[in-house]
Amino acid sequence: MTDDHILVNRVSWDDDAPNWVERGREEWARQEPVWGRGNRESELRLLPDVSGLDAIELGCGTAYVSAWLRRLGARAIGLDNSSNQLATARKLQQEFDLPFPLVHGDAEHPPFADESFDFAISQYGAAIWCDPYRWIPEASRILRPGGRLVFETGSPLVMLCYPTDDDEAPADTRLHRDYFGMHRFDWHRDDGTVDAIEFRLGHGDMIRLLRSCEFEIDDLVEIRATEDADDWPPDIPVEWARRWPSAEVWKAHKSHR
Repeated sequence: MTDDHILVNRVSWDDDAPNWVERGREEWARQEPVWGRGNRESELRLLPDVSGLDAIELGCGTAYVSAWLRRLGARAIGLDNSSNQLATARKLQQEFDLPFPLVHGDAEHPPFADESFDFAISQYGAAIWCDPYRWIPEASRILRPGGRLVFETGSPLVMLCYPTDDDEAPADTRLHRDYFGMHRFDWHRDDGTVDAIEFRLGHGDMIRLLRSCEFEIDDLVEIRATEDADDWPPDIPVEWARRWPSAEVWKAHKSHR
């Protein structure tokens, strides 16, 4: 396996970081965590009680999820591959007077000792931009026995519905890609160069991977767009996401040896 996707995604997110400043500020200001697009934590109940826990956000971006955890009483740390995204996170920490450690690095090589955390989370972040066969074993390594893992990622189904002849085209109602063997997906600029690299696994492969890394699966929540969703990415029509899951959240815990 190579690390080219780490550098490609670092450059991509460093370049795109200015476009996420205001979005990050809005998320920092939220009083309640949300999932998907507007799905409230009080409705989905995806987070455990994190009060007093050592928590790590893998691929934190502007670190708003870490801020949510911090307000809920966790000792949160944010890890991200993009130095420019972390610069925004530090700015927002000052604005909201909510400090916590931020670390520049990627979730496939997290610079933490074994069994350092009670809780690990990724809302997209590592769950999309890192190779699951590398970041999930590392999440297991840095979690203590009984530690919990929660990650939100795009659904395999939405990936299958992206046309293969136009990287800008939204998901439609046809299956354009193979389900079996899905893993890495390269997105290209107009000149043909790779702009970003995502990862997605089918459910069977994800289950086997989690279990091989000493995780027991607690739940898989497939997220449906809310009826009043007004902040939806252009690559996923709201009508599509009302009929089929465009995002999903996996909940697992590391088994006690």
